[in-house]
Amino acid sequence: MKILLIVGGGIAAYKACELIRLCRKAGIEIRCVLTAGGAHFITPMTLAALSENQVFTTLWDLKDEAEMGHIQLSREADLVVIAPATADLMAKMAAGIADDLATTLLLATDKPVLAAPAMNVRMWGHAATRRNVATLRGDGVTVMEPDEGPMACGEYGPGRLPEPEAILAAIQHALSA
Repeated sequence: MKILLIVGGGIAAYKACELIRLCRKAGIEIRCVLTAGGAHFITPMTLAALSENQVFTTLWDLKDEAEMGHIQLSREADLVVIAPATADLMAKMAAGIADDLATTLLLATDKPVLAAPAMNVRMWGHAATRRNVATLRGDGVTVMEPDEGPMACGEYGPGRLPEPEAILAAIQHALSA
């Protein structure tokens, strides 16, 4: 079983490291795409060490893109997982925007997609986010419900990234379907 993990921007990106560890322990192979936002919180080196695979960060790598790397990446996994899936990333997905490696491969994939949201409680509850989530679900994307609790910004409510164990359970469920 193989997954492609897209690590979006946001403080919750650090939880992707634990998710990778849990997936590997469960026998799931992982390739990672780190968004520019995600790279503000964790490094490609960390993800490469944990996944034991090359980490992809840009659509503009001449070697990878000469081989149409974004198409290959989008198709060689059994499941594409976005964790954390930020409000921005989900909005781009819902609108079909493909302006970086992550959004381009999401548009190019023919595999199931699982999104684990993480954002401020007010962002999660905003009408635009609710519309985008409804659109994504209507398009066949599995969007997990975020956890509720204290946030890095000091607010409390729904919007926290689901715990890595819960994301792993959703991955295993999607892979068994």
